Amino acid sequence: MTYRPTVATAVPDLTMLTLGVEEEYLLLDPDTGENLPVADQVLTALRGSARDQSRQEFRHSMVEMVTPVTADLAELRAQLVTLRRSAADAAEAAGARLVAVGATPLHEPHRTVPDKPRYHAMSRRYGPVAHDPAVCGCHVHVGVPDRELAVQVCNHLRPWLPVVQAITTNSPLHDGVDTGHASWRGMQLERWPSIGPTPYFGSAAEYDRTVDELIAAGVMLDAAMVYWYARPSASYPTVEIRVGDVCPTVDDAVLVAALARALVATVLDDARAGVPAAPVRDCLVSAAHWRAAHDGLDGELIDLRAGGARPAWALVDELFAMVTPALDRHGDLAYAIGQLSRLRREGTGATRQRRVLDRTDDLRAVVDHLAAATVAT
Repeated sequence: MTYRPTVATAVPDLTMLTLGVEEEYLLLDPDTGENLPVADQVLTALRGSARDQSRQEFRHSMVEMVTPVTADLAELRAQLVTLRRSAADAAEAAGARLVAVGATPLHEPHRTVPDKPRYHAMSRRYGPVAHDPAVCGCHVHVGVPDRELAVQVCNHLRPWLPVVQAITTNSPLHDGVDTGHASWRGMQLERWPSIGPTPYFGSAAEYDRTVDELIAAGVMLDAAMVYWYARPSASYPTVEIRVGDVCPTVDDAVLVAALARALVATVLDDARAGVPAAPVRDCLVSAAHWRAAHDGLDGELIDLRAGGARPAWALVDELFAMVTPALDRHGDLAYAIGQLSRLRREGTGATRQRRVLDRTDDLRAVVDHLAAATVAT
């Protein structure tokens, strides 16, 4: 049997939901822009709490930083600023640049996995897929201690996660060219058998039984390989939303965290009241995520409630309207309004990268732009 977090025995106070963010970053060569396999040196160079909040990743050219749990958005922002700065300093000491970008923009010559039994097992099981170029995501944990509720929350999130994905798109470049997709990371990850939209589950027991069956089928090594776009965390009493590219700036990441928490809080009210999630066919959910990864916010998204394609910003506006009471309750409304206005002006990370490339016709200028944005405060 797989590991199961303890289920809450009493209805928790979910008025103010906690937050935590995991961010993955690339380590790039300052001269060539290629991936640089110096993660071990970077992790060794980290000091104090930053070292405790770092994680080794699946690529030698990646590091992950994890914020402490907080209920305060300003505190979350301060934590991300500190963690990015600490990781950037450690990267510089190792001769690399820390870059918040969703997929390898140029080349990654060194693709072996770190020397850990789990990573070697993944390499043997999944073959070349496990040696794809590095991709980096932003995972938002929102506190939902009751697993039964957490499963229902994930059901309710399904129509809205493509909109969240579109907001985070930050990987249009790969192998030195524009892929035509706002999130090439989203395309790469589709090769993994345990990644994709969260299936609909009637209960936590059905969720657990399905995960056990997928492990028995060989699709996953264990429950930690449930990489669905939203899931009850295998390790923490949270709903983990893991659909997005890593965001280019701290404020982009904090905006996504604020919207994610407000979205969870909003659908949680329905879940606690026993309101069933709207049934949406899996193939249409997958199509909506493909369109989000392709267009970002510069085109259209699929409206999974009404059907058909609509302007992306119309769906963002509807998401915002729906979660406004929860944003207000958590004290995040003014911040979200300001940052959404900025996002509307500046565009997503993908849009900003393309703007730099159009202006300079120089991929290294795009990397310079991304590196500066990563540590901007």
